Amino acid sequence: MKFSFIFFISIFFIGSTLTSCNEDVDLIGDFEETAVVHGLLDKSDSIHFIKINRAFIGPGNALEISQIPDSNEFQQVDATITEFVNGSQDRVWTLLDTLVENKDPNGVFYAPYQKMYYFKTTSTEPLNANAIYKLHISINGDDILIDGETEIVSGIGTSADGQTFRFDFVDDPGVYFEKGLSVSSGNSHIINATLEVKFFEYTAPGVGALKSFKWNLGESEVEPNGSKTFTMNGKTFYDLVLANITNNPSINQRKMYSIKVIATGGGEDLFNYMTVNAPSSTLAQSKPSFTNLSVNANHKVVGIFSSRYTHSIEKTYINPSNANLRMMATKSVEELCTGPITGNLFFCSQHIGDVLTSYYCP
Repeated sequence: MKFSFIFFISIFFIGSTLTSCNEDVDLIGDFEETAVVHGLLDKSDSIHFIKINRAFIGPGNALEISQIPDSNEFQQVDATITEFVNGSQDRVWTLLDTLVENKDPNGVFYAPYQKMYYFKTTSTEPLNANAIYKLHISINGDDILIDGETEIVSGIGTSADGQTFRFDFVDDPGVYFEKGLSVSSGNSHIINATLEVKFFEYTAPGVGALKSFKWNLGESEVEPNGSKTFTMNGKTFYDLVLANITNNPSINQRKMYSIKVIATGGGEDLFNYMTVNAPSSTLAQSKPSFTNLSVNANHKVVGIFSSRYTHSIEKTYINPSNANLRMMATKSVEELCTGPITGNLFFCSQHIGDVLTSYYCP
């Protein structure tokens, strides 16, 4: 079961992907109760969280108020997500509340617990890529009414999805080149591409630990139903492997396990929200605000209700269905095991195609 975590109070961060944004808050000002709502629906997830809280409860120093959980939460929140397919209502979920213990205690706001609202789908009945999802929130007995809607991001794929795709980083020993990773955008408006590299480190035969690191290939605006090619620089790969090994002199062998390709796309409203809230590159600090949420008269709401989709494919070093296939090209494996950057890190290859080489290990 996957988990989709969205935390927004004055900072909006999409996992380790996409980007970060901020809503300016007057630290000491007159009381204005403002609803803060942020949520991203992801078809690839089965638990969907919505953050619903308030910015202020009264006059005073906002930094002090931010440390009090009750001061940042409404007394009563009733919320639903309704699915519409071809204009007709289908499924309806009532959001439940829970405490999530994952808030960074070094931030401005209270931690480590935060209240979140959520609903569940299943792997057999996930969110519908052809549906519209409407969020309705009633706060404190219909005192504040908030509405928003979003379509679902889908249709993302990569050139690594094919079984014969190989990671290829070198032409000759010490001669690195760049290879493109193509990502189809589906109906998204912004795409982030990341690689997760995994390898085992052994201190004795059969005694190993799995190590991993993330390689962010970048983020780009895209046209729906288009594509974007991200560059994988060969030297960068080996430099990152070197930078992420465990500094333990008892390790005497390392084996590559897999490289996972992760492509995350965001919807149009999410892209607009991120663009408006991106840091200013000029001296002019006055910026417009953006939200796709509506609220009843005499109240205020900030935030976003949109969608993203995470497509991933993990390419294991040994293909479980065909041991002769390679996840990494032969020269790239040799470079990992014997090259100038990583050649002294005890990497060896367990691939059947390398059985006659000096760097083979069963």
